[in-house]
Amino acid sequence: MEKKAATNDISYRLISSPKKAILKEIPIEKRGFVLLRLSKAVQQKLLNQLNTEEIVNILNYLAPDESTDIIQNILDQKKRKSVIIELSSETRKKVEFLLTFNPRTAAGLMSLDYTKVKKDITFSQISDIIREHEKRTGKFPTILVVDKQDVLIGELPGHVFALRKKKEKINNFIEKVPTINHSKDESRVLRVFKRHPGNKVVVLDDNKKILGVIYSDDVVKLMNKESTRELYVSAGVSEEEGVHDPIYKKVKSRYKWLILNLATAFLAASVVGLFKDTISSFVILAAYMPVVAGMGGNAGTQTLAVVVRGLALKEIELRTAKKVIFNEVIAGGINGVINGVLVALVAFIFNQSLLLGIITGAAIIFNLMIAGFFGAIVPLIMKHFKKDPASSATIFITTATDVLGFFTFLGLASLVL
Repeated sequence: MEKKAATNDISYRLISSPKKAILKEIPIEKRGFVLLRLSKAVQQKLLNQLNTEEIVNILNYLAPDESTDIIQNILDQKKRKSVIIELSSETRKKVEFLLTFNPRTAAGLMSLDYTKVKKDITFSQISDIIREHEKRTGKFPTILVVDKQDVLIGELPGHVFALRKKKEKINNFIEKVPTINHSKDESRVLRVFKRHPGNKVVVLDDNKKILGVIYSDDVVKLMNKESTRELYVSAGVSEEEGVHDPIYKKVKSRYKWLILNLATAFLAASVVGLFKDTISSFVILAAYMPVVAGMGGNAGTQTLAVVVRGLALKEIELRTAKKVIFNEVIAGGINGVINGVLVALVAFIFNQSLLLGIITGAAIIFNLMIAGFFGAIVPLIMKHFKKDPASSATIFITTATDVLGFFTFLGLASLVL
């Protein structure tokens, strides 16, 4: 327990100060696992400080798929090649195979830790294969069964080995196993695991032959990464930014979106400027402007979340999106009526102005309909142009609700008051 606590403490120190000397305080057999827990940026800094021999010594304690994850973060291409050359021949072959795939696809998540057998062998024959695998890895293998053409048939689960005769063939005990094509993206992997809640999905090539296996522990890591990524991109922050990154990197990661946000804020301010005379005459309008804008922004964010999720789960297709937009606009209008009536009552009670209440309520109804429209259409447009629909869409939606909300509210006020 004390050793584990010490390792965790060193991991935290590496995050804030990624130095080779600190990494060397960790036993050699644990350094690779610590590296895998660190962010990509911290990994890159540490790997840049280590020489080829030191990196290879770390990788010797990792599985080929884990070694591949670390090798991909070696920025120096010459060092990367020399590390691969120095690996054992078996590991090098597997790493080179894994490096041929896009890391953001199903193949980029797969492990090569499985055993492949023919369907017509006996339990006696497969026992020898299992013993060899356990001796090499210390674990009971995932046993995948293939036909004569090497095409996947299914899985032989561990529980079937109980009380089976040695000469009995395995073909009557094969069970189906979920599969995915190697080229599918990470979001598709998550959907397959949700549809088939188990501990593995087999990755196949275009000919239905086995390439590898994705295990549930890798999917848990992917889910955590995806939730973090969505949070970052929706806020206009690079997904590579870490809490302990240097100041210059934080500034570089954020300033572009902040400038865009500044431009949209000036756009909203220019609309308000058009009605400066109205605001000067009825100062109370300024108190209700944040209410109109805030309600629209929140409603737009709600719609955005629903539509982005629908797109991710393939529940929405671009050709059938009209109904989605219509439903969101109507839902926004109904919510606008509910909240608009409440705001109108507040304005009437506290400001003794029926007209102010009607104007504010009408502006909220209109703005929530606008929020529903833009909250739905912005991610759909981004999806159409093959952009991430969650990527900073809130900036554009908030701009629309601010500009149109202020214009409606102040426009009605200038006409009626």
